[in-house]
Amino acid sequence: MKDGPHIARIAALIGDLARAEMLTALMGGQALTATELAAVAGVTRQTASAHLAKLVDARLLALQAQGRHRYYQLADEDVARLLESLMGVAWRAGALRLRSSPREPALRSARVCYDHLAGDHGVQLFESLLRHRLVAAAGDDAQALQPTRAGARFFEDFGIDVATLATQRRPLCRRCLDWSERRHHLGGAIGAALLQRLYALGWARRAKDSRVVVFTPPGERQWRERFRLAAS
Repeated sequence: MKDGPHIARIAALIGDLARAEMLTALMGGQALTATELAAVAGVTRQTASAHLAKLVDARLLALQAQGRHRYYQLADEDVARLLESLMGVAWRAGALRLRSSPREPALRSARVCYDHLAGDHGVQLFESLLRHRLVAAAGDDAQALQPTRAGARFFEDFGIDVATLATQRRPLCRRCLDWSERRHHLGGAIGAALLQRLYALGWARRAKDSRVVVFTPPGERQWRERFRLAAS
């Protein structure tokens, strides 16, 4: 008996090299044009447009039109988690690029996963939140979390409006498996708000044209003190 959703179409769409490169390029949460994605994938704009139409039709990507420009981005956090998980399997299985990017060590240290912090920094943050019981399991979903009372106060003190985030359709907190660390980092609305707060405080910034997150030396010290992390 064949049970459950049919995964072959989605797997085939992601498995194409050009489409995989375009999906990976969108893991930083930004919206890119077909021209920009064609350059990333090494194909013509016409070919890229055909690929993108299939990804939009499968609801893996969302399309936004602004005037004459059309921008593509990942449809939602579920798609981002799927891609991050696939990267973890590829990493574990040794399916690595023949020529690694010079940015790869920095990506493994701290990067954007859709809209939240990933890499070693993201994993350390998540494990500290668990260790100090600021987040806890929520319901039957193994990936779902919720802030504890102490956690809600902690996030509010850090400048995150948990009450407003709780009114959104998006889950407050979710485990997201980190491809480079093979452990979890924090996704969901609070995960995204935490990263934006790091930017707003000037503790970290997004590297240009990259998913890399760069901490300033003072910012790293304050981040580690605030979240009770061991010095690196």
